Amino acid sequence: MHLRPGRAAVVQGPAWQETTQRSRGEERRGAATMGPGRQVRVAKCQMLVTCFFVLLLSLSMATAMALLHLEDRFAVVSRASLDSNPWEAVHRWVFSLGISLAGLLSLGATLSAAATMREAPGLLATGFLCFALVFCSLVQVALWRFHNPTQVEDAMLDTYDLVYDQAVRSPSSIQWPELAAIQDTFLCCGKRSPFQLLGSREADPCRGEEAAREDCLQSIRSFLKTPQNIAFMLTSTGLALMVYAMLLSSFLCFAVRSGRGLDRRGKYTLTPRACGCQVQEPSRFTLSQGGPVPRRSSEAEALAGHGVQEDACMTLIGSRAYPLIRPCPATRLPTDGRHQPQAPQDP
Repeated sequence: MHLRPGRAAVVQGPAWQETTQRSRGEERRGAATMGPGRQVRVAKCQMLVTCFFVLLLSLSMATAMALLHLEDRFAVVSRASLDSNPWEAVHRWVFSLGISLAGLLSLGATLSAAATMREAPGLLATGFLCFALVFCSLVQVALWRFHNPTQVEDAMLDTYDLVYDQAVRSPSSIQWPELAAIQDTFLCCGKRSPFQLLGSREADPCRGEEAAREDCLQSIRSFLKTPQNIAFMLTSTGLALMVYAMLLSSFLCFAVRSGRGLDRRGKYTLTPRACGCQVQEPSRFTLSQGGPVPRRSSEAEALAGHGVQEDACMTLIGSRAYPLIRPCPATRLPTDGRHQPQAPQDP
């Protein structure tokens, strides 16, 4: 290659072609590995939305238990002074179970949301355990409800029957004002049974305007339909949410442990790479006139052989760091007194 004095040639060596091919291969591998990252990102978004709905479910369950405890019609039956109050035991059991499930739901949703944001596998495992406990409890409730569909209703009706029987047999007993309080709360009076004897000497609690009220047994059955429907809806929604939350938490836990998490801020390490790796721009080397350009195995040897000083810096593109090589103005150091270094000029 013949060069005129004072002019420089811009040569792109085979090392640049090699780095270009390597960069294209890395881009293809990066595009192929974006699938798991997208799946983890979608799973994290779904987990946060699921935690929000779980918190709403826990709030709804806690509200239902508060109404169960403070509702006048539930409380007046629970306060009946009997030797064995069937409704009081059921009332206490349902209230304790509901409050416990609401607490576990809130704890599991909070831990899972925090673990999803921080990508902490330990917190994800704890949230999974909370969801599993709630799921097992709801399964037991559903099975109990399936095998004993009228146990709650029977407990309240049995309590009213006991209070009614003791009140009408001895009007001077303490059960008479309790019976009156129950009837005034439910806006009902007495009970109509086909086994009631005509001409009985028992005291009649329904007199005057109270006789036109609805039967108390029918009134209690009508009242319990709404709480039972709410309990069925909460149980069904809880089972569906728990299954979905357990699947998401287990997937995210394994994904984080396998190193496919997304939160890597502050963990980048910028270390210089070999000159043969991917670069952002093709390197151009300015050569002075002289003999033929020697072929080098790598870009670093080519630069070293021609006396070109390199200045490597790092640039962060996306989530990868690439070395960016900028050649210095000097081209060749003179070996004798015949050739002087010349500044590169644009062709």
